[in-house]
Amino acid sequence: MIIVLFGISFLTFCLIYLAPGDPVKAMYAANGSVPSEEVLKAMREKMGLNDPFLMQYFNWLFHCLHGDFGTSYSLNKPVVTVLLQRLWPTLKLTLFSLILMLAVSVPFGVLSAVKCNKAADYIIRVISFVGISLPGFWLGIMLIYIVALKLKLLPVISADTGFKKLILPAVTLAFSMAAKYTRQVRAAVLEELHKDYVIGARTRGIKERTVLWAHVFPNALLPLVTLLGLSFGSLLGGTAVVEVIFSYPGLGSLAVSAVAARDYPLIQGYVLWTALIYMVINLVVDVSYEILDPRTKVR
Repeated sequence: MIIVLFGISFLTFCLIYLAPGDPVKAMYAANGSVPSEEVLKAMREKMGLNDPFLMQYFNWLFHCLHGDFGTSYSLNKPVVTVLLQRLWPTLKLTLFSLILMLAVSVPFGVLSAVKCNKAADYIIRVISFVGISLPGFWLGIMLIYIVALKLKLLPVISADTGFKKLILPAVTLAFSMAAKYTRQVRAAVLEELHKDYVIGARTRGIKERTVLWAHVFPNALLPLVTLLGLSFGSLLGGTAVVEVIFSYPGLGSLAVSAVAARDYPLIQGYVLWTALIYMVINLVVDVSYEILDPRTKVR
């Protein structure tokens, strides 16, 4: 994790360093002021932008290791403070989306596997195929148009991040994920249903429901946990399009605003936070294998 974070920090700093434009001018432009060239030169010297590349990188990295990611140009606040403020709304959106997705994909995936090549299976597979094919931004716009504007059941834009504000973006994110996970659950359960221990359990007279939920499903769970961990990380770092469509104040919309404003410290902080979140989640998933599957324990 340390090596990967070091590499990501270096690549992030390189991209920002090579980005067109002047960070000092961008900082003043974000505050709505146009200083003289003398002021710009003095600020560049103060910020260390005239130092060699490696010196700039290691100075920035030193401050990052001490929890100082700099100050946002556009918001004039510490980057850590801004990221923490936006983390909780995105976390709520992510958890709600995953709950909706699991509530749909697990029962329908299992049903599709149990009813393999029957009418219910074909219907679920067609719906999941459509769900995977639909772009998230299009679905979000349709939900706004139908649910919010026509039926007036939910607000389009709201100042808070309460439950009502959460429903439409969560449904948008969960829809395509549910379609993908339904197919994954179906494939995993089908694979387990054809194994010898299932045949043995049936010949011993164990009820089909018990075989399915007590034996097959736990064994099919391991690959799904991996996918679930990756989805959790991608939602925390990749919900930008949906958050922008629904004007949801999360990390994704913050990243888009930072790029538009050339807010370099905020962009760098966001990338590092996202990378760290991904790696921590992957670590948790790896550790969970020993709990879910005793065969993976190191002896």
